[in-house]
Amino acid sequence: MAINQPEPGAQLHHGPVSVARPAATVMLLRGGAERLEVLLVRRNPEARFMGGAWVFPGGSVDPADGEGEAGLKAAARRELAEEAGIELPAETDLAAFARWITPEAVKTRFDTWFFLAAAPDGVEVKVDGYEIIDALWLSPQAALANQAAGELFLVFPTITQLQQLAGFESATEMIGHAAGREVEAVQPRIVGTGEAARIVLPGDPGYA
Repeated sequence: MAINQPEPGAQLHHGPVSVARPAATVMLLRGGAERLEVLLVRRNPEARFMGGAWVFPGGSVDPADGEGEAGLKAAARRELAEEAGIELPAETDLAAFARWITPEAVKTRFDTWFFLAAAPDGVEVKVDGYEIIDALWLSPQAALANQAAGELFLVFPTITQLQQLAGFESATEMIGHAAGREVEAVQPRIVGTGEAARIVLPGDPGYA
């Protein structure tokens, strides 16, 4: 699978554009001022959507999470706890880093915010064993190298965020950079059909 193809399970259609559901994910970093590693979790290969993919913990916002920024952050914390068994302390800041909106050609769409957070000292990952079956701490460079070698299945949005993280040497530097960051929504498009379908970003040839 090419890295810029739609995620496995994404249903393309030509009907009315679906409303994008609010969602949130956490790029949990560890390493302090010495290094940068990020938590990736593996979705159950039997899952209909993105089965087997390595992703950042996250999911849809539930009504109980609330609305607006507070609801997004609550959802991010909840999903991290549910999928990876990690409860972030109340004082842990979640810094908005990116926002991706699923292409209009996809039937089930999400308006996903990516948040950065520092992992608590000595944190242990405990996957739920149902939706998530494994977890890894990797440097962004190692994750991308493993993906290129065919050893790690990553989807396009995850790869794009890892490419940005790879430009920083430590978790402290990365989180400091994200503080006060102005986040602009990115809405990719899908061009082509069938096996030839590919994702293009604003500014790429064919996007307009």
